[in-house]
Amino acid sequence: MLSRLLKEHQAKQNERKEQQERRRREAISAATCLTEALVDHLNVGVAQAYVNQRKLDHEVKTLQVQASQFSKQTSQWISMVEGFNQALKEIGDVENWARSIEMDMRTIATALEYVHKGPLQSASS
Repeated sequence: MLSRLLKEHQAKQNERKEQQERRRREAISAATCLTEALVDHLNVGVAQAYVNQRKLDHEVKTLQVQASQFSKQTSQWISMVEGFNQALKEIGDVENWARSIEMDMRTIATALEYVHKGPLQSASS
């Protein structure tokens, strides 16, 4: 009887150990699955962040190129406007010079008319 009780006790212990081992393996398997699922979920987010970062880097480079081109174009426009302003100033200077010459020519023409008519009037009197 004692021997039978000992055998039953050992059989129950072995059964409990097997059940405990089976549960431990199931827990490890479940934890592994959970860990893999979490890592996969995080990897999706990280991959999306990486893709977004690459897009942003590309956009930044494009924007830098466009800003540089705009700066060059703006400099060209400024140079053209400055040249135009200088040309307008020169036109104004030429206009003033032309008026000055015209006034001088009128003065000379008036003086010549006066000189030309002067002796004729004194001779007729």
